[in-house]
Amino acid sequence: MAGDDAEHFNGPAAVLVAPGGEIWVADGHRGGNNRVMKFSADGELLLQLGGGVDDTSRESGRFNDPHDLKMDSQGRLFVADRGNNRIQIFDQAGELLDIWTQFGRPSGLWIDADDRLYAADGMSGEQWNRGWERGIRIGDARSGYVTEFIPDYEVQSGSGIEFLAADRDGNVFAGQVGRQRFEKYVRVRP
Repeated sequence: MAGDDAEHFNGPAAVLVAPGGEIWVADGHRGGNNRVMKFSADGELLLQLGGGVDDTSRESGRFNDPHDLKMDSQGRLFVADRGNNRIQIFDQAGELLDIWTQFGRPSGLWIDADDRLYAADGMSGEQWNRGWERGIRIGDARSGYVTEFIPDYEVQSGSGIEFLAADRDGNVFAGQVGRQRFEKYVRVRP
């Protein structure tokens, strides 16, 4: 389904299978179609969020480089709208519920069983999102409060963390595309 129009994918960056079997796809890596699409388990297009082909926008419900998708225990869809330095949150019907900017310029997301949200910000700095520090922000997926921060210790060497996951003990596993490595951050305090 590759292509540069409404019927094809241009830059799929993330896929998520919801508990009900629906398939969500973020299609907008590096400019792409800047949309999030929801399909039935059989592949039927159910809805599209965002503007579509070559449409980047800071408007609510629109995207600029949607880079990752995760779902919390309530079934809310979290979209890492990286190019707009925010996370947008939607319900299953595609209604916008909230917009959070306190998690930096998110490339990757993870939500654990306790609805703790981890956001990988590997790009903030001089070129993008000035005034923000690169690293991993950890907070509450229900309230949006950021409670912890793991700084990027090599700020000047390529893009930082792009994707991440956490285990049940709170250890964080992070992949860095630009640095071509995978790291584990060990939780030392509860």
